[in-house]
Amino acid sequence: MRNAVRTLVLTVAVLALWAQPARADTYTQTKYPIVLAHGMAGFDSLFGVLDYFYGIESSLKSGGAKVYITHVPQFNSTEARGEALLAQVQDVLARSGAAKVNLIGHSHGGLDVRYVAAVRPDLVASVTTVGSPHKGADLADYLRNHLQGGSFTEGVLAYFANSLGTVLGLLSGHTQPQDAIGALTALSKTGTSAFTAKFPAGVPTTSCGSGAATGVQGQRYYSWSGTDPFTNILDASDYALKLSSFFYSGYNDGLVGRCSSRFGTVIRDNYDMNHLDEVNQVLGLTAFFTNPVSVFRTQANRLKSAGL
Repeated sequence: MRNAVRTLVLTVAVLALWAQPARADTYTQTKYPIVLAHGMAGFDSLFGVLDYFYGIESSLKSGGAKVYITHVPQFNSTEARGEALLAQVQDVLARSGAAKVNLIGHSHGGLDVRYVAAVRPDLVASVTTVGSPHKGADLADYLRNHLQGGSFTEGVLAYFANSLGTVLGLLSGHTQPQDAIGALTALSKTGTSAFTAKFPAGVPTTSCGSGAATGVQGQRYYSWSGTDPFTNILDASDYALKLSSFFYSGYNDGLVGRCSSRFGTVIRDNYDMNHLDEVNQVLGLTAFFTNPVSVFRTQANRLKSAGL
C-alpha cells in the first residue's frame, strides 16, 4: 500500500511538471534590437535561403533577441555604405518602437556601424565590430598600390567588382550603387586613417592597443576577430583565405590583421576562425571546436547584462 501511494505521488508530481508552461529562453534578450551589418561583397540573404550571418539570426531570436539584418552596397566607400545603413537603422527604430539599437558589423560592416554611431549617437546603444580593418587591410594596400589610377587594369577590376556587387544585390533582392575602387580605397591604411581622423571613437591610438570602452552618450564599444586563415579542409573558401593571408606580416584571419581588428573592449582577437568563419560561413564549415554562433549569443548576453 505504501509503495502504491509513493508511486501515485511521484506520478502526480511528474504530471504537474509536464503541465507547467515551458520557461522562455531569454539568454539573448537585449533591451534594444540587434542590427547586423554585412561586409564587402556581402548580402542579407541570397535567394532567401543562404544567410550572410549563417544560423546567427535564428539563434539570437531563439533566446529572445529582436534581430534585424541590413543590406548596403556590396562595394562602396564607408560613408556611402554608412548612409545606407543609417536609413535602415531609422526604419528599424520606427518599426520596432525602440529608442536605440545595438549595432554589430562584420568586416567593412564594422566601419559602417562606426559611421552610424558617430553621426547619430542618439540612435546607438552599442557598437560591436567583428573582423573589421580599423587600421586598414594589407591586401587592400597591395591592390591599391599596384593599380594605377585611371589605368586599364583598374578599369577592368572596377568593372568586374561592380558587376559582382550588382549581381549579389539582385540575388538578394536589392539594387544599390557600386564603387569598387572607392571601397578598396576605404579599406586601405590611408583610407581607414582618414576615416578614423573624423570618427576616432573606440579605435586604439597605438598600433596594437585597446580603444575606449565607452563613448558619446554612453555608447559601449566591443570587438572580436580570428587568426586562423585555414580551419576546415572541407571549406573551399579556406584555400583562398590561406593564399590571401600571405600578404600579411602578422597574425590575421586571411583578410584582416589581428591588430587592425582591435576596437573598444577587445573580447578576443585570436579565435580559431578565419574571416568567413567569423559569421559562420561557409554553411557552418568552421573549426571543429569553435562555434561562431555561440560567440554572437554570448555577446548578446553581455549586452543584456549591461542593460543594453
